[in-house]
Amino acid sequence: MGTLFLRRLSRWQAETERDQIADLFATALRDPAPDAAPPDRAGFLRRFVDHDVQQPEFDLVLAGDPSPVGCAYGFLAERDGGWWSRFRERPEVLPQLAESRRVFIVAELLVHPRRRGQGLAGRLQRELLSRASAPLALLLLEPGDGPAQAAAQALGWSKTGQLTPNEGTPLGAWTIPLGRHG
Repeated sequence: MGTLFLRRLSRWQAETERDQIADLFATALRDPAPDAAPPDRAGFLRRFVDHDVQQPEFDLVLAGDPSPVGCAYGFLAERDGGWWSRFRERPEVLPQLAESRRVFIVAELLVHPRRRGQGLAGRLQRELLSRASAPLALLLLEPGDGPAQAAAQALGWSKTGQLTPNEGTPLGAWTIPLGRHG
């Protein structure tokens, strides 16, 4: 499988690499079931370029061998900032979020199927969260996504409630205190 390299990308580099990151997104989230809908690559690209990369303290770690095989990125969300306006339920539904003025949102944690089970998700998470300035990180997961929830739990995340997008169904809110994300 070759040597695996982790590298941090600036906003500009992330935008330059956006097509490769979108390809990784589509591959990592592709369901092997024949009738499953393919991941929304175009929607991911719009959200990534128009929203996520523009957020405060945007940070991205890309794993390659040399082509991208893993990616983790996120950004800082102030308690009173615009990110929370995307949700009908306010962060006060989660006691830990209400106590914290700042939360680091892990927007994506992707691993190519051929690299799963090798500890890459943990490496990406540790590297991404190592520079976060907030005391708490938040990860949102679909309620019915058992494999993602099991992976989050294995990486040290705890389910602490839910947030409901303005359009859509409630998402499980998983948190991890920063400083203990080993």
